[in-house]
Amino acid sequence: MEVIKTKNPRFTIRFAVPGEAEMVLEFMRKLGAYQKMSDKITATEEDIYKLLSDKKGGAIFGDYDGKTVAFIYFCRNSSAFIGQAGIYIDGFYVDETMRFKGLGKIMMSFMSRFAIESDCRRLEWGCLNWNTPSIKFYKDRGAVAVDTMTVYRLPPDKLKENAALF
Repeated sequence: MEVIKTKNPRFTIRFAVPGEAEMVLEFMRKLGAYQKMSDKITATEEDIYKLLSDKKGGAIFGDYDGKTVAFIYFCRNSSAFIGQAGIYIDGFYVDETMRFKGLGKIMMSFMSRFAIESDCRRLEWGCLNWNTPSIKFYKDRGAVAVDTMTVYRLPPDKLKENAALF
């Protein structure tokens, strides 16, 4: 497992391996609790293991003094509309006691560099409208909101229902 040094000598970043699916899920549950959406976390350790193994998803962990305190879960995406590949961050969490130490900035900086090195031209994520601390954090990084559309989703039952119409 490669450990990536950062500007903060106490903070390192590493890519998650499939055997760390339980830790990814633990951080997703922390994020779900923070977002008041714990009931929406239905993934299992096996689900995450498969995503990481098949490289359909990826994660990085941030370790402070050897303790894992932050994480980002991501996947690759693309847009035929603009002809660009990108990375979509689906989960980003820094332990509450470790916030405001610059660790989130380091994590986003790493993901920006990772996107460039992966020949991606954009980094995207969603943020709940009420989450003003995160919105400020993202805007301070130079992020812009895409507010000209609403994201729609077919959940598994509706996906099957629509597929049956074919």
